[in-house]
Amino acid sequence: MNKVSAQQKTNASMPLLSGFLAAIGSGLCCAGPFVLLSLGLGGAWVSNLTLLEPYRPLFIVAVIIGFSLAGYRIYRPISHCKKGTACAVPANRFRQQIIFWFAALIAAIFVTSIYWLPLVL
Repeated sequence: MNKVSAQQKTNASMPLLSGFLAAIGSGLCCAGPFVLLSLGLGGAWVSNLTLLEPYRPLFIVAVIIGFSLAGYRIYRPISHCKKGTACAVPANRFRQQIIFWFAALIAAIFVTSIYWLPLVL
């Protein structure tokens, strides 16, 4: 059985994590106040989240770069993986692909929230 070190797992998941965090950042200006108000949390400070609106394009670029790099690392051929790394184990690759697509769906919801939230409200 192949053992994968914690450092190798961390290096493989960093682009996915960075893309997901950037997606959350891009949705904070729009989805953030909506979610907080839906949960019953309110106040004048919630409107301060809209201050992130000018940085939204930067967050979207970070999402695209993060998920592109993560997709490349997850879907590259097994022949490019070193023996004993996470990408060389088929079960790990399948699990990473599922997590990748789930995170991509959540990221797409956050990134596009500016377009569909006005329809919900």
